[in-house]
Amino acid sequence: MNFQRLIPWFVALVAFGSAMSGLFTAAHVRGFDMDAFGKLPVLEGGRVKPLDSIARNSLLMIRSQQSFRFGERTVSADEWLLDVLLRPGVADTQPIFNINDPDVLSLMGIKQTTDHYFSFQTMGPYVEEIQKQADLARPIEAKKRSRFQSAVTNLFDRIYLYYRLKHTLQFDEATPLAAEIAAASKPDSVQRQVGLAELAFFRPIPGARTGAWRSVGESLQDVRQGSPVQPALTSLGRMCAGYMAQDPGEFNAAVHALRTQLTTSRSEDVSQASAEMVFNRAQPFYTGMVLYVIALLLLFGGWVYRPALLQRTAYFLLLVGLSVHTAGLVSRIVLQGRPPVTNLYSSAVFVGWGAVVLGAILERMYRNGFGTAVATASGFASLIVAHHLAGDGDTMEMMRAVLDSNFWLATHVVTITIGYSGTFLAGAIAIGYAIRRHFLHAPDAEKTKSMVSMTYGIICFALLFSFVGTVLGGIWADQSWGRFWGWDPKENGALLIVLWNAIILHARWGGYARERGIMAMAIFGNVITACSWFGVNMLGVGLHSYGFMDEAFWALTGFCAAQMILIVLCLLPPRFWNATPNLPRAAKA
Repeated sequence: MNFQRLIPWFVALVAFGSAMSGLFTAAHVRGFDMDAFGKLPVLEGGRVKPLDSIARNSLLMIRSQQSFRFGERTVSADEWLLDVLLRPGVADTQPIFNINDPDVLSLMGIKQTTDHYFSFQTMGPYVEEIQKQADLARPIEAKKRSRFQSAVTNLFDRIYLYYRLKHTLQFDEATPLAAEIAAASKPDSVQRQVGLAELAFFRPIPGARTGAWRSVGESLQDVRQGSPVQPALTSLGRMCAGYMAQDPGEFNAAVHALRTQLTTSRSEDVSQASAEMVFNRAQPFYTGMVLYVIALLLLFGGWVYRPALLQRTAYFLLLVGLSVHTAGLVSRIVLQGRPPVTNLYSSAVFVGWGAVVLGAILERMYRNGFGTAVATASGFASLIVAHHLAGDGDTMEMMRAVLDSNFWLATHVVTITIGYSGTFLAGAIAIGYAIRRHFLHAPDAEKTKSMVSMTYGIICFALLFSFVGTVLGGIWADQSWGRFWGWDPKENGALLIVLWNAIILHARWGGYARERGIMAMAIFGNVITACSWFGVNMLGVGLHSYGFMDEAFWALTGFCAAQMILIVLCLLPPRFWNATPNLPRAAKA
């Protein structure tokens, strides 16, 4: 038996097992059942989600991470949320605010160092001044704000989110929820009840009507007006008391009682929250990103040592990464009840998935490693983009009214996004072509020819889907806005992708561009697609503009500049730095 043929299978099985291991790890911290707490459903942002999603999204927005080191251990998002909700004295000392703008630090009298994480306790004396500066900057359009104005506004928004979380279940530690329930009808509790109702970040109590949820403050106001105390509110009070007293037994019993009560009245919401908690724990897109990187590194290693074995192993790892990526994509579709593309985050995930699928097919056809290389690189790059887009909070947010159509999301949006995937993949192959020409002493002519063939085929594929997607978008616009075409920036961007892919094909058929020219044009397709994909949000105009993103603006600018450098590299003669100067014969002698 040839054991070397079994090595790729073994590596793939180990990778798949590692990816699945996160699903079966129960989380208990000092005896507190964090799993059961994290699965509790609440209403926030117009949709029901588990407390685990609230914790992860909030910590991601405040610190740009979903966990952090404090003292001698790692604090999970769920434990952090419990501390903020019920032990703010502890939470206030934890360094969770990410501040790296020198002017904002100067505002607080802090010198800039390598440590840019600060606690609420550190910032406490300066919150008023931060709010004052943020209020001055807020009337200014986001794209016209200075760096300091953007930074101070962002910081105050994070402080306010933290403040709202602190006042969601209890007004302060001196008046715990159980005491608030007992004193709900007393006049001195009215102000606290109003504050809890106005500041609550999420609603944990099911309302009387189907689909309705109440905040703790609203539920206390109902009790003051003569309504009976809801069992869910009582259990929530017990849970708060148990955690404040650091009594795991009482806390766990109250959490399980609350879950049982919610299952009776909101069984679908409990199931949905549990499924989303499993999805959060699995982190399929992060796992897929890691698998793509490992596969790419193995492939690079195969170019210098044991090419057949490492190339095959890299392909198997690519397929495992694609399986995890696909599972995450399907899970989001099921959880949202929507097609795969609903916002910029999901579009990045889907574009990467499409590029990986196409790259895997190319590798199956050509078996030269280039399909694996562009697939892993594209998958990793797109998931990195998605990871940074997740910093804005909930990635399964409610749909905007203009996009709230599952039919058109499943046809126009998915089709045109597949066109994005194809155009980016063609550009990625062309980048590989350009690098290979300059850094290999004697590139294999047959492999070079296959790369050009790959690019041509993918451009044909991208043209078809881009064209069909653009036409479907026009039909949707006609139904929604009463006109097929309005020269909106997003419409213009979609048209440019179609025209550019068509120009590449016509240049090839007419002989206007040869091998290098076609590949350079394919790289420029990355610029056009990126500007159509993200650039429309930078302009702040048009029916498709959903907000300015200054960080994305600089990232997009850097990406386009890098593509232009690669185009120049593609057009230059191979290894031009080693070329012999064209000197007179006497000078050479």
